[in-house]
Amino acid sequence: MSDVTHEHATPPLPLAGIRVLEYAQYVAGPFAGMLLADLGADVVKVEPPSGDAWRRYEPFRKGQSRYFYALNRNKRSIVLDLKTEQGRGDSERLIAGADAVVHNFPLQTAAAFGLDGASVKAINPRAVWCCVSAFGTDGPDAELKAFDLVAQALSGLLLADVRPGDSVPRRAGGIAMADFTAGLLVALAVLAGLVAIGRADTGAGEGGRALEVSLLGAALAVQTQRFVSVEAIDTPAREARAAGPPFATAADLDAHASRTIAADELEPYYRAYRAADGFFVVACLNEAQRRAVLVVTGTTDKHVENPQAPPADELERAQRVAHVRRLESVFATLPLAVWIERLRDAGAPAAEVRILDQLYDDRQAQANGLVASLDPPGVGRVRQLGSVFKVDGHPTPVTRPAPALGQHTAEILDELRARSLR
Repeated sequence: MSDVTHEHATPPLPLAGIRVLEYAQYVAGPFAGMLLADLGADVVKVEPPSGDAWRRYEPFRKGQSRYFYALNRNKRSIVLDLKTEQGRGDSERLIAGADAVVHNFPLQTAAAFGLDGASVKAINPRAVWCCVSAFGTDGPDAELKAFDLVAQALSGLLLADVRPGDSVPRRAGGIAMADFTAGLLVALAVLAGLVAIGRADTGAGEGGRALEVSLLGAALAVQTQRFVSVEAIDTPAREARAAGPPFATAADLDAHASRTIAADELEPYYRAYRAADGFFVVACLNEAQRRAVLVVTGTTDKHVENPQAPPADELERAQRVAHVRRLESVFATLPLAVWIERLRDAGAPAAEVRILDQLYDDRQAQANGLVASLDPPGVGRVRQLGSVFKVDGHPTPVTRPAPALGQHTAEILDELRARSLR
């Protein structure tokens, strides 16, 4: 039951009647499966006898983890031992009736378990097949295993938010950005494959597509705006870096931190400020919004048209830093609620800085179905992220807590037997 009840007759969800098999552990694949389940798909989580390893990550009691709960609601769980002939046989029968198959096994393991693209296509030519790998299925590192931290390191993402004084690079906020981005991309890929099947049914496309997503690609995707090289301008700097080792050093860490600070101190209109009682942000990306900040604060800025431009000289840098300091002084004089109201009334986006735990009881989050309450057996109330989707104006329902290991094995195998008797 969602924390906010939306009284309405629930129409069929977009993916109602679609069955997705999720042979995946940890984060990326299960996150994709959960998103598809939120849109109405019957997501069957196929687990080994030991279960998804995420069940045992920082458990609050044996076999139960907040992290697993967060990524596996709205699914059913079946246990199959794919190392046995019986397990692979049951898996093949599941695949024969599925619309999509998602896995995150290494190539050789996937082939041994009958989950590689060719094996799935031989069983069910119409099924969408999607593999999420560490580095892609081609190239010298195709067989390597990795997790989010490795992808962030190899993609440069780990240096995205270094600060002076850091002794080593760290993930921004400890957030698995490569994993969660990969999950979003997997869900998008599966949906694209399902569209292709629908078009094939009308003679306008091809069904049973094989799709792939990698953590490396996902880590680069979140850096899309930075991963652009204008060769005439950027080649000299890149060639200078190429003269050094092909990995980040302490000098690189310091240089990145210095550049981050230098950029931050020149950005007055897209940053956090301290008010008299707490922190808030101003987030202005066009000139009209920036000028609204000037009006509200009673300040002037001759660089308001393009505050991101590199300063022409040290004098200009000093002037621009001084403007930031003026804004800091002005904003520190009044409570944040006053500034937020004035800025919003003037057309400048602004908001208080919150702690994540405060979102459980946030009226806006609840009104949009973003907070769900579930009751896993023997655990009691669990509040977590609700569906991020709305369909026909209503949040999609969150009806199942994360399943116990193998909770639906008998139920799903009975469905297979019933289908074989038809």
